[in-house]
Amino acid sequence: MAKAGRNAAAQSGVIRSGTGGWTYEPWRDNFYPKGLAQSKELAYAAQHLTAIEVNGTYYSTFKPPTFAKWHDETPDHFMFSLKANRFATNRKVLGDAGESIARFTQNGLVELGPKLGPIVWQFMPTKVFDPVDFEAFLKLLPKAVDGVKLRHALDVRHASFMTPIFLKLARKYKCAAVFTDSDDYPSFADITGSFVYARLMRTQSRLKTGYAPKALDRWAQAARIWQGGGEPPDVPRVQDAAAQPPAAKA
Repeated sequence: MAKAGRNAAAQSGVIRSGTGGWTYEPWRDNFYPKGLAQSKELAYAAQHLTAIEVNGTYYSTFKPPTFAKWHDETPDHFMFSLKANRFATNRKVLGDAGESIARFTQNGLVELGPKLGPIVWQFMPTKVFDPVDFEAFLKLLPKAVDGVKLRHALDVRHASFMTPIFLKLARKYKCAAVFTDSDDYPSFADITGSFVYARLMRTQSRLKTGYAPKALDRWAQAARIWQGGGEPPDVPRVQDAAAQPPAAKA
């Protein structure tokens, strides 16, 4: 996650590199040292990463002591991004999600304090963009809870969101549109918020590093450009596709 200004060399942000979750069986005796207690895995991972996206919050409800424990087990520089609970996003009418949004944001996540990163609102691949309903949802997102400022990232997974109208709404409500490097979901890197949230999903199991060295170098360069407030020239954008004549889009 790299903070970045929109189309301007604004403030220099912080580049964070992380992964989704940390409790994976294949990581044991591999990434994690042999014999490491599972209760020590978060602390170990936090020594090697600068951020982790928590997937569990999408499926389950966690209590304040859990967030406090995560805070205490990680270094001062570390940050968690949290997937919002699916009950807030997996619904026909998003504008009716107020109760679910409040339940999630007011259930102790502020115990993470300065280690609380963006909240990721992930939508189903079948969720079609409805500008009116989606704006009603964005109006429900709180700017802060108990004095802790909240930042929001929108992880949309249907091609109907690849429109300037969606980008305009995201910018209006100061939400970052998640950039997903994937063949399975819409892939666009238009900057809409005060930070960039990039999810790289083209990893290959045959490669120890997931991506080939040249690809990693390219993403590292993109992160540095985002960090400086710019926009990498070789990433896909909705605004570029919208500017093409009809023949070029076919």
